[in-house]
Amino acid sequence: MNALEIISEIELLPPEEQVKVVRFTQRLTNQHKLSGADLSLLAAQLPDASPSQEARIREEIEAGFYGSKSRA
Repeated sequence: MNALEIISEIELLPPEEQVKVVRFTQRLTNQHKLSGADLSLLAAQLPDASPSQEARIREEIEAGFYGSKSRA
């Protein structure tokens, strides 16, 4: 099963089950920090990024370096 298939399955879940999936992914994101190589790859994308892509990339870099912010 690939990520697209998993996402499709999640979309079919009842809302209360989707909430459990969201909480799980937030927990994973909060624990995940990127390697230096991963951070460098993201940083290399910045010069050619559109403003919206740049904002997303900067957010990924920050989350990858510090861990994600809690969104309580």
